[in-house]
Amino acid sequence: MRLAGARLLDERDGQAVRAVLTADPVASCMVASRVEAAGLDPWRLGGEVWGCDSRGLRASGRLDALCFAGPNLVPLRGRPSSLRAFADRALRRRRMCSSMVGPAEQVLGLWAELSAEWGPAREVRADQPLLALRSTPLVTPDPRVRPVRPDELDRYLPAAVRMFIEEVGIDPRLGDGGAGYRARVAELIAAGRAFARFEGDEVVFKAEIGALSSMVGQIQGVWVHPDRRGEGLGGTGTAAVVQRLVSGMGRTASLYVNGYNAPARAVYDRIGFAQVGQYATVLF
Repeated sequence: MRLAGARLLDERDGQAVRAVLTADPVASCMVASRVEAAGLDPWRLGGEVWGCDSRGLRASGRLDALCFAGPNLVPLRGRPSSLRAFADRALRRRRMCSSMVGPAEQVLGLWAELSAEWGPAREVRADQPLLALRSTPLVTPDPRVRPVRPDELDRYLPAAVRMFIEEVGIDPRLGDGGAGYRARVAELIAAGRAFARFEGDEVVFKAEIGALSSMVGQIQGVWVHPDRRGEGLGGTGTAAVVQRLVSGMGRTASLYVNGYNAPARAVYDRIGFAQVGQYATVLF
């Protein structure tokens, strides 16, 4: 049966939304970090949270389908009928998101509904193992990896830009000269969530905690200077960020990686990460 439609959720649905987020805290980290900080008000949240249920959302007291629509479109839960309802709502307006990301079944199902109108995608990454580590890393952390200080932004930013270009395939400075990306990196640094190993004025390893919920921290932007690859800096540096998350912040460390990236998979295996789910990403 086709659902009547997806509905914009608000604080009256807060308990049901949080139940979905805590049911799978690793997969939900990106959305949970926003909802915990800002609630469900779209202006404060920087996006909307949608839900749909054939029995009536508030009447049933639970959500069978949930999707965040903001800078990224993140479908977290939903059967095919729910994904069609999310697609119907998304197609009522111009596409604003730069990507779709989340559990592979939901992302690829929603993309099948949207691709005729939103396609072609710049890239579809259908195989991205979602990894987690809840204990101390098996690799000795690099003691020289530390939080980046606000006064080090200009030293750190070139490495962040190079990482973004390598990973995403576009220059984050396009469009606004890099002002938006610089502000985002500065925000992560100010929050103590950007980490690097500096040698002189150069960054040789970097990583960030891109999303931080009350239960999970999602590591992103892992990068080693091209001249220093093969020395083990990626493993020991990532282990240092894991150590900070697990022992210093009391969170589960998580990340997702492209399935074809065998070297990175091997490094994360050595650190102690285990696969707990499957992500997919559609890039526009």
